[in-house]
Amino acid sequence: MSGPSMSARPTPPQAQAGLVLPQVPLGRCVDWLARGWQDLQRAPVVALVHGALMALFGALLWLFAADRFRILAGAFSGFLLVAPVLATGLYAVSRALEQGRRADFGSVMAVWLSGHRRLMVFGLLLALAGSGWVLTSAAMITLWAPQAVNTPADFIRHVVLGESWLFEAWVMMGGVLAAPMFASSVIAMPMLLDRSVGVLTAVLTSWRAVIANPAPLALWAAVILLLTFIGMATALVGLIVLGPLLGHASWHAYRDLVRDAA
Repeated sequence: MSGPSMSARPTPPQAQAGLVLPQVPLGRCVDWLARGWQDLQRAPVVALVHGALMALFGALLWLFAADRFRILAGAFSGFLLVAPVLATGLYAVSRALEQGRRADFGSVMAVWLSGHRRLMVFGLLLALAGSGWVLTSAAMITLWAPQAVNTPADFIRHVVLGESWLFEAWVMMGGVLAAPMFASSVIAMPMLLDRSVGVLTAVLTSWRAVIANPAPLALWAAVILLLTFIGMATALVGLIVLGPLLGHASWHAYRDLVRDAA
């Protein structure tokens, strides 16, 4: 069932009563990944180009802060916050495949050239959140690390294996900031693409979906974190495939978690 045209005026929150947020089984993320893999196979060129751009973005982060790992550590973890924006084109491809339409770069360009303010506003908010975490992470490591952290080896030696509680505090602070951002965005970006709703409605619906499915979506967040880490740990090469896989899978997560009452 297709959503309204993106050019339509946003529907006020009270008009969204026709939506239902079903509960899904704990391991439903396996099905989302399977369907995401099918989409990747059906439109491989578009998917891999998106993956290559994600890897390129990661490489640019590395070049920018290679000798300042206190910044790079936060930048790579902040990458997870802006990933829904990077995956917008993949949502459009999955929707086109779902509707039996041609899924190519035309579907992607139609989204990015639409200039739709809601997508831009939400993308800006995610980018600001990611930047905030990068600055917070850099400040924590700079102020509390016993010695300067400029390389990955320094990070492991002085932060991860250090005698202080810096690493635990760093992880805890990242979780405190990342959890509400995940709850706000796990459904919101594909919903903004698919339906004529406002940013606030999309974010609140995302939170409602998380509240209705806390365990399945906590597991989904862990899977996203694990696969993203694998993609980055393979010198970003794995991100070329795993990035679009997660993007397509996120579309199917949205489809399962937000449905029309009809």
